[in-house]
Parts: sequence; C-alpha cells; structure tokens
Amino acid sequence: MYESPLDVPKPAWRQEEELDIFSDAVGQFFEKECVPHVQQWRKDGKVPLEIWKKAGEIGLLGASVPEEYGGAGGDFRHEAIIIEQQQWKGVDGFGITLHNAIIAPYITAYGTEEQKRRWLPGICTGEIVTAIAMTEPGAGSDLQGMKTTAKRDGDEYVINGSKTFISNGQSANLILLCVKTDPTQGAKGISIIGVETDKVKGFRRGRNLEKVGQHAADTSELFFDDVHVPASNLLGEVEGKGFIQLMQKLPQERHIIGLQGVGMIERAIHETVEYVKGRKAFGGTIFDFQNTQFTLAECKTEATVAKVFADHCTDLLLKEQLDAATASMSKYWISDLQCKIIDECLQLHGGFGYMDEYPIAQMYADARVQRIYGGANEVMKMLIARTL
Repeated sequence: MYESPLDVPKPAWRQEEELDIFSDAVGQFFEKECVPHVQQWRKDGKVPLEIWKKAGEIGLLGASVPEEYGGAGGDFRHEAIIIEQQQWKGVDGFGITLHNAIIAPYITAYGTEEQKRRWLPGICTGEIVTAIAMTEPGAGSDLQGMKTTAKRDGDEYVINGSKTFISNGQSANLILLCVKTDPTQGAKGISIIGVETDKVKGFRRGRNLEKVGQHAADTSELFFDDVHVPASNLLGEVEGKGFIQLMQKLPQERHIIGLQGVGMIERAIHETVEYVKGRKAFGGTIFDFQNTQFTLAECKTEATVAKVFADHCTDLLLKEQLDAATASMSKYWISDLQCKIIDECLQLHGGFGYMDEYPIAQMYADARVQRIYGGANEVMKMLIARTL
C-alpha cells in the first residue's frame, strides 16, 4: 500500500478509525479496478461507464450525499480521502470528484425535494453521470459574460448556446447548465438548469477535445439548439439564483483543486525518491549527489507546508468557515507549487522523465491545467487582494 513521503500528523478531522478503514477501501478500489486500465483510458480519451457503476456498488459515488437519497451519508472528509487516494494511485482521468464533491452538492443544497429524489439516487449508483457547464468559448473565468440563454415558454425552458472545456462532457447524462434566464440582469440573470441529455432533442456533443494532459478525462464542447427542458429542471425553481449558487460552492471546488495538488505532489516525490535511489550513475546512485538530496529536501519542505495548509482549509470547510479568499489561496498557491515540484522531480529523472511512459512525465502534463480551471490563478489573486 502506498505511503505518503511526508511526515505530517493526522489533522483533527482525520482522527476517526472509520476514516482509515474507508481510506484503505478506496485505495484498494483504485488499485484493483482502475490502475491496471489507466494507460488504456489515456489512449481512449475516456473512462468507461462501467467503472462508474462499480464505484457506485461499493459506495464511493455520493459519499457525502444523505442516506435518504441513496448516498453514503458521509461528509467532505470522505471526499477528501477519495481525492487523496485517487491522486496517490495516479487515476487522474476518472471524474469522480467532479461528480461527487462539486456537482452533487449543488443538488443537495439547492435542489427541490423532487429534484433530489429524481437525480441523487442515480448519481449514487452511477446510472447518472454528471457534468457542470459554465465555460463558453467567449467566457472563461468571466462567468457573467456567458451567452447561453434559457427562455421560459409555458412549462418549459428553451435553451440555446454552447459550452466548452466541459469535464465528463462525453459521458454525462445530467448536465447542470449555467444559463442566462434574463440577459438584461447581468449576474442576477444567471440560473442553473438540469439538462437530462437522454430526454431532449437539439442537444449534441462536440468532439472529445485533445489536451496537453489529463488524457483519460473526456473534455468536450456541448451545443444546445432549441433544447426544451421542463421548467421543473430549474435548480431550486427560482430564476436568477445561479450566480449566488456558484459563488457559494466555488470555494469548495477551488479547495478541491488544492487537495488534488497536494496528492499529486506526494506521489511525485514518492516516485522520484524511488527512482533516484535505484538509478546508477558515476559509481553510485543519483540520490547520493548532494544536489539531489537538497532538491528533494526543498520539495519535501514545501510539500509539508502545503499539506498542513490544505488540512487547515479542509477543517475550515467542515466548519462552514472556508471563505472565498482562503479557498483561492489553496487553489492558486498549491497548484503553482504542484507544477514547480513536479518540474523539479522530472529534472531528477533526466531524459527518462521526459518519456510519457514514466509517471512523472504524465504528472507534468496533467498538473498544468490546475492553474487554469476552477478560475485562473490570476483571478484567485484578485479575490485575495480584495481582502487587503
């Protein structure tokens, strides 16, 4: 079983024995069901739908969804453990965290009772795979600039527009779509509508986008041409609440990116230590060189600081005290550090580090987007600066 290279005591929120048992079960699932197939998934550009159902069978989907809606009844501690194990095992393309810890909470927090009972049980079994569609070709981090519209027509909404860079875009059959229900009202005109793709006409998926990294994760363009959905699919059934809903949930999403960064940093250091201790050069090992030791010492120190800060942010989130600025610090600083440390680790691999068959090369490519999605790091700094 993988062990972290960092000597960080368990935080207060991680002390319960039940969480250790859960962590072992999650690790075993990823090790058995995912790791042997990751390279094929990277070639395919997609994780097969069967793995979603297998994850649902053992209770990994909807880990923090209340039991009354088919979930495991856990909380963000369980989601943090899933994130950690997924990164440790290198199963980056499986969109379970997006599904579990980003999208399901929108429905749990804002959905009507009917919406919860209609969608959450399928989310927990894997019958429903989810995506959230915010970004448009002309509106990335500027959510208020979105152009996709949903016009009320009797007991339906008629949707027109397009989205891009949508994770789980090829797989999802329930998309939480960010739209303008009143284009004249700016942020106050934004709403979120659930689009059940198997039940509508006029919806189509574009190509599975070819990315620098994250090759196993399907990422797509989505098109909506006079798509009719029931008015009851409006999240919370009150127009104009979408921007507020997004702002309330984005701190958790941004901290998740920080947690993913810490997990990958730990794996990068682990892989690099294993490599440099086994690689022979100049009558010894790469690890024998002072430069190697100093570089890894710096990496471990910075990674330890990041992990302690991430644990602090998780504690705040569990207490419902994680504000936008602190979540932005988690997202921007850890993702910047993630790219820095992985670059250092790749350098210690020499030419082999640039070969895609080596995990460090895949991590190098996969990490880069962390500084972009969830709000570009420049936007994170703007949010932090507002508190000064």
